[in-house]
Amino acid sequence: MTAPNSLIAELEDTFNHGSREKRVECLRRITDLFLTSANGLDNEQVAVFDDVLCYLVKAIEARALVELSKRLAPIGNAPVEVIRRLARNDDVAVAEPVLTQSPRLENDDLIEIAKSKGQGHLRAISGRAELDHSVTDVLVGRGDRGVLHVLGANAGARFSEPGLATLVKRAESDDKLAEKIGIRSDLPWHLLQQLVLKASSTVRTRILTAVPDENRQDIARVLSSVSSEVAGTMGSARNYVKAQRLVQHQKSAGQLNEASILDFARTIRVEEMVAGLALLCSASVELIDDVVFSERTDALLVPCKAAGLGWPTVQAIFRARGTRRPIGETDLERAKEDYAKLTMPTAQRVLRYWQVRETTSRNQASGGDDPAQE
Repeated sequence: MTAPNSLIAELEDTFNHGSREKRVECLRRITDLFLTSANGLDNEQVAVFDDVLCYLVKAIEARALVELSKRLAPIGNAPVEVIRRLARNDDVAVAEPVLTQSPRLENDDLIEIAKSKGQGHLRAISGRAELDHSVTDVLVGRGDRGVLHVLGANAGARFSEPGLATLVKRAESDDKLAEKIGIRSDLPWHLLQQLVLKASSTVRTRILTAVPDENRQDIARVLSSVSSEVAGTMGSARNYVKAQRLVQHQKSAGQLNEASILDFARTIRVEEMVAGLALLCSASVELIDDVVFSERTDALLVPCKAAGLGWPTVQAIFRARGTRRPIGETDLERAKEDYAKLTMPTAQRVLRYWQVRETTSRNQASGGDDPAQE
């Protein structure tokens, strides 16, 4: 009789006639024996433990299996068949430790489990330190909101482009998922643009503030370029109700100042930026909206100077506004020179004239004069 069969025969007596406590103790002692000698075992010796443990787990209650799963999960040469049985256990508490940690599970194992088990098993797989795109494709296709949140935040998960595209699509109705995906370094440029275009201003701000410093400039550039599409498609439909409420509250509390405008601009919160600038220079939000999103750079200089803003803040507004033709470095340098020459009294006079024009033009058809043309 081979050693494994002999050992199993000796164990049968315990399992056939012993109490539940004795069975659990037997499993624990054999597990202890394996763990204390695991580093020195060859494949054949590990296979012996595999045969024995596979026999034992068939007659052990879930609580003991959870303990076994936790103890074997991080072991690099754990008995592979036992690991697979634990991973396929219908009880998530038993399966989760090995699904999340065990290096013994191959992609094929994970794919088969992800296709056949419930969301608890899928969430456990989603938390693994590394995941191949062949596995994440299945998880993205079958996973619920909780699974996708774990996946989106998992830096070690690798995705195919169709998988990422599906995540971005799912994020259109899930702000928290959008935030997690938006800061991923592996998200292609075009999918980041698609994500941000559909996201709320709050989500855009959180994405920008959450990314590492080395990626923030790239994200800001995407947000700026996307805002041009928003400006082109939304036009006068931009809704400033919430933004006006916020900046009015700041003004009442004595907190609306240039620093506020700079923060709005740097985090691409264009509605708050426009509403705040309108309050600072005592103009209507409709007029400032027209000026900010005008293609002409000189128009924007007027309300900024009238509000007494410094050049760094003006520059941030230029970069945040995202018109169809983003301002280049040469135009930006020329605007800086023009801004230095423009005086505050002149800017305030021009702004007052535009406001008089606005009172009339807003009552006419939408083809009225653009104040930036004056």
